[in-house]
Amino acid sequence: MVLCGAAGFLGSHLADRLLADGDRVTGIDNLATGSRANLATADNHPHFRFIEADVSLPWTWARDLDTPDLIAHFASPASPVDYGREPLATMAVNALGAMHGVELARATGARLLFASTSEVYGDPLEHPQPETYWGNVNPTGERACYDESKRYAEAYVTSAVRKLGIDARIVRIFNTYGPRMQPGDGRVIPNFCMAALRGEPLVIYGDGRQTRSFCYITDLIEGVVRLAKAQARSGSVVNIGNPDEFTIIDLAAIIAQIAGVPLKVVKAELPPDDPARRRPTIDLARSLLDWEPKVALRDGLVLTLEYFRGAAGASDVLASRI
Repeated sequence: MVLCGAAGFLGSHLADRLLADGDRVTGIDNLATGSRANLATADNHPHFRFIEADVSLPWTWARDLDTPDLIAHFASPASPVDYGREPLATMAVNALGAMHGVELARATGARLLFASTSEVYGDPLEHPQPETYWGNVNPTGERACYDESKRYAEAYVTSAVRKLGIDARIVRIFNTYGPRMQPGDGRVIPNFCMAALRGEPLVIYGDGRQTRSFCYITDLIEGVVRLAKAQARSGSVVNIGNPDEFTIIDLAAIIAQIAGVPLKVVKAELPPDDPARRRPTIDLARSLLDWEPKVALRDGLVLTLEYFRGAAGASDVLASRI
């Protein structure tokens, strides 16, 4: 199979899982936000091959590929810091990358799995968010490069299913966390973990009452694999995420407690178009895939904090108290 975005947080975990399942994986990444260090396990596997390439460029990355049975498109910046820095490249990899994935699927007969995001729901007016909700997205705001390019890709992929008859499905990924997240990528769990481990105040944007639902990486990957390999699911769009909902201030308190430090916070201005609430409905994942998350937030955060203790830039963290 071909895995675009293999060196990223999600992509590298997916590569490891597929290799463990006995699949042959060709990983493709331009390393703009991914890291070869994430592929340390995969690189030692005889059934893994890595190609450094940009999938938004036409076909340069598809040369000499074995005919795949599955194409998984996970190539995109995913944090506000990263897509804020490279908005045009973000739009290209989601729009053009999805188009190239569709063409490769049409040419080879492979199944296509496109990794979309809960950000297609924007700042939702319907809560929790089912797959049938169309969203509330600012098409010209600072987050539009990510939100709207994912929405475009969803439209392109589902149109290709209807027009070309390819087998494609879409996973809408809600907030996911765990080892291999980048310490400085701007997302809330890395920010809180690094600040707590360094004894610094945790930065709360807004009043801290906005909510998120956090899915541990192993749970997310299990759902992704089930959707990728399910039979007769072409055209499906499925939320994968944890429906347990937490306020940001509650998350801060949990992380400080696990890290064994007093809770200290500072307030900052809320970023533009930041969603006030975010929680998936996963009825479809339960019924179609027999999937639901297993890892409780506190348990996943213990493992994540252990990872960040050894992450780059964390050499000065407090001694372990977990």
